[in-house]
Amino acid sequence: MNFINLSLCVYKDGVEPNQLSFQDGASAITEQLIFFHDDVMFILVVILVLVGWVMLTSFTNKHYYKYLVEGTTIEIIWTIIPAIILILIAFPSLQLLYSMDEVVDPSLTIKAIGHQWYWSYEYSDIEDEPIEFDSYMIPTSDLEEGDLRLLEVDNRVVVPVNTQVRVVITGADVIHCFTVPSLGVKADAVPGRLNQVSFLIKRPGVYYGQCSEICGSDHSFMPIVVEGVSQEKFINWVASKEEEL
Repeated sequence: MNFINLSLCVYKDGVEPNQLSFQDGASAITEQLIFFHDDVMFILVVILVLVGWVMLTSFTNKHYYKYLVEGTTIEIIWTIIPAIILILIAFPSLQLLYSMDEVVDPSLTIKAIGHQWYWSYEYSDIEDEPIEFDSYMIPTSDLEEGDLRLLEVDNRVVVPVNTQVRVVITGADVIHCFTVPSLGVKADAVPGRLNQVSFLIKRPGVYYGQCSEICGSDHSFMPIVVEGVSQEKFINWVASKEEEL
């Protein structure tokens, strides 16, 4: 079993049949997104159960019904309580939004360009010569055992773990969307405009994403694969890419 399959077995870094939950977070932002979702879902379930119980009781008991028809007290209660709940949800939501938009000093910058229908990448921070390559989906007929259909590519985006990475995103023809769920990354690739996202991968692994914008007939055939490796392996990868140039 290779490293890719082992990573998918230990962590949910790829899609699974009948999957309902999120993929496992590989960055701090993704973990915060999952925690926030779980907290809001808990509040939602409590509200649904409470409101359902009140409605059911009012239908079956006339004594409850008369208190719900009119009255200053009940008006104050169902105005103040929802306001408090919304405030409790709003503050962590805004904090998370600001954390996602914040771009600290990156150690590595990668430019991702969306095409119909593939991605091209540029490592412009490399001292000797920038590394540029295109990334195409591997056809189903060429997949090896354990590979994910419609998600594997011939050239992966390789980044070091525990390193702040910035991705500058744009489109060459139409609007695309650069999305990697496990990293909490999603940004539109708009022609003539630069968007940027940043992430820090906490553990080695292979993380899959897809274009999330309907960009044409082959929209579902331009996957994104980010591989997190150690610093030593990343240096070796850069050296091997430079030898190919």
